[in-house]
Amino acid sequence: MIEKLEGDFTHFDDRGKVKMIDVGDKPKSDRRAVAAATVLINQETYDLIRSGGTKKGDVLTVAQLAGIMGAKHTSDLIPMAHLVNINSVEMRLRLNEEKCEVDIEAAVSCFGRTGVEMEALTAVSIAALTVYDMCKSIQRDIKITDIRLLAKTGGVHGDYTAEE
Repeated sequence: MIEKLEGDFTHFDDRGKVKMIDVGDKPKSDRRAVAAATVLINQETYDLIRSGGTKKGDVLTVAQLAGIMGAKHTSDLIPMAHLVNINSVEMRLRLNEEKCEVDIEAAVSCFGRTGVEMEALTAVSIAALTVYDMCKSIQRDIKITDIRLLAKTGGVHGDYTAEE
């Protein structure tokens, strides 16, 4: 016998079976989400990314494009994510010389019935994985850290901004 799950998990029915949320009756609204991730690299990798000296090409540009594609394909990757008609995806990848890292941020917007938090989180995750993929022959101990939602607007749950 399946025990009923405690809490307010919206992707499970009253018998504990997974379900996709029905957003058909929700009102459409402007929605936006911003997420971030960090890729920790060593000085050699940093210098090669900065100079464009990796064998696979311009790491930051390729990762930027990969992040955009990731946002667009979120519903193909996350089982309970709805297909969202995205208005825009803005990717920012910056080399942080002081910390020897790549800082990644994605802002995703739509006018729809469900939020774009998963799209923003997927965008930064895929961009970070792309940095890893392009640099793994140079450095094997790259670390992807701090994947997080920074902010969201729109929807019935209201706005959210992460505390620093």
